[in-house]
Amino acid sequence: MFMRNNKNDVKQEKIEYTNIFKVKRSQELLQFLFDKMSNTSKNNVKTILSKKQVLVNGSVVTQFNYMLANEDEVRISKRPVMELTKAKPVNAKKKKGKLSIDIIYEDDNYIAINKPYNLLSVESDNDRESAYYYLEEFMTSEDKTARPYVIHRIDKETSGVLVFAKNPKVQSILRLHWDEYVIKREYAAVVEGVMDEKEGRIVCYLEEDKNNMMHVSKINKGQKAITNYRVTKCNGAYSLLNVDIETGRKNQIRVVLKSLGHGIVGDEKYGFEKNPFKRLGLHASKLIFKDPITKKEIVITAKLPAAFKALFE
Repeated sequence: MFMRNNKNDVKQEKIEYTNIFKVKRSQELLQFLFDKMSNTSKNNVKTILSKKQVLVNGSVVTQFNYMLANEDEVRISKRPVMELTKAKPVNAKKKKGKLSIDIIYEDDNYIAINKPYNLLSVESDNDRESAYYYLEEFMTSEDKTARPYVIHRIDKETSGVLVFAKNPKVQSILRLHWDEYVIKREYAAVVEGVMDEKEGRIVCYLEEDKNNMMHVSKINKGQKAITNYRVTKCNGAYSLLNVDIETGRKNQIRVVLKSLGHGIVGDEKYGFEKNPFKRLGLHASKLIFKDPITKKEIVITAKLPAAFKALFE
């Protein structure tokens, strides 16, 4: 288990990048930089590493033999980069004024956390603070050669199950064939109002507009999305749904439920009327996938947030 400071305590700087590279295969960082920056001397490449100008998935890396994996993002900064506040291992689950992140599953190949809401899975152009960053800090505090490898992501505003690989071999297989190995993706969603039907299976097509907003297509154009839901609780004003998605499209659950006239509470991106607990009412509650090496089914669950429970008691 590890802990991060409150959002307001994390100092971030505006970083200007000279290069941004996408990794296509597992490779040591120094050799990757030699290959990509062939017009720069090898001594200069080593210098930018030692001066903290190289970031991998938002984290500063100075280790020459740091192992990259497929889909990692390597960025070169114009100037040395100040590291974010370090994550510190803790024993207690909660501390007043702090936010802790639970490690809810771990074996030789995987590590999973119950990601808090309002935290990115992996860093973005505008925000380096992420679950990846803090998990890496925790893992390297115990073993300097350890690091997480990105398999999938969930929305910043969504809490719940987020799984990382512990080695590039497993990560590479799952990144390329994630939908083939995923067996079940379950979410808990709190929506406005009372659903007309207590359960349903929605098959539709989703399109993305120029503003990066997703919409249900009226002419079956775009990506096919299949969403199953079941009402588990209702108090007249809100409904708690168990949602099982057969496809993993961008913002799928949020867009599909909104199209039914029952938007998720607190959804600032797609619109809401009510926000009873000052966050998006969406939580990744269960993930089941098959290990491509052992063929074993791995089941990971994240308990329902206390705010969700309290709304229906």
